[in-house]
Amino acid sequence: MNKRYTLLLAGILIFAACNSKAQKTPSMQEENIQPSDTTLQEATFGAGCFWCVEAIFEEVKGVKSVVAGYAGGQEKNPTYRQVSSGSTGHAEVTRIVYDPSVVSYEQLLEVLWHTHNPTTKNRQGADVGPQYRSVIFYHNDDQKIIAEKSLKKTDQSDLWEDPIVTEIEPITNYSRAENYHQNYYENNPNAGYCTVVIAPKLKKFRKEFSHMLKDS
Repeated sequence: MNKRYTLLLAGILIFAACNSKAQKTPSMQEENIQPSDTTLQEATFGAGCFWCVEAIFEEVKGVKSVVAGYAGGQEKNPTYRQVSSGSTGHAEVTRIVYDPSVVSYEQLLEVLWHTHNPTTKNRQGADVGPQYRSVIFYHNDDQKIIAEKSLKKTDQSDLWEDPIVTEIEPITNYSRAENYHQNYYENNPNAGYCTVVIAPKLKKFRKEFSHMLKDS
């Protein structure tokens, strides 16, 4: 009798546990879909090598993620080799997901104007070619208007001596770059390009935009 009672009790407990798990599954899934996520917005910028741009915007307060990619060309899902040839029309870009309640699109543009040279066509320093062009890919009409006003305001300021040649275009043919391009500076801080090109840019950025840096 005791054995039968024990087996019966074990069966009841197992059933209760399984039923409880089944009932909790929907709520657990709902927790992963946070309402605040619907308020996040995207920005896509081209400003030379995407390793540099990614490293800078990763440190901006309110930025949730930065992904290196390609946009604006004719090919769909091009490879790095294809883009580097300059034949696809793509630019190296960073896709920035940000919280507009913390950092505005205007502020992101301000960082962009200060951290690359928007006056050199198809070139950033030693990086030459259409894939390195300065370009803002807007995601909606509001971004287009804001970008045009920001460019005009910056062009009329004394930030840059030469005229700004940054292109403003609708986002087209965007695709994520290969995995080894993601978080490149973080994963390769001692690489030659990182120490010679990216590190000095980061140092300058941190000094000028200390008020916009994420908490350590």
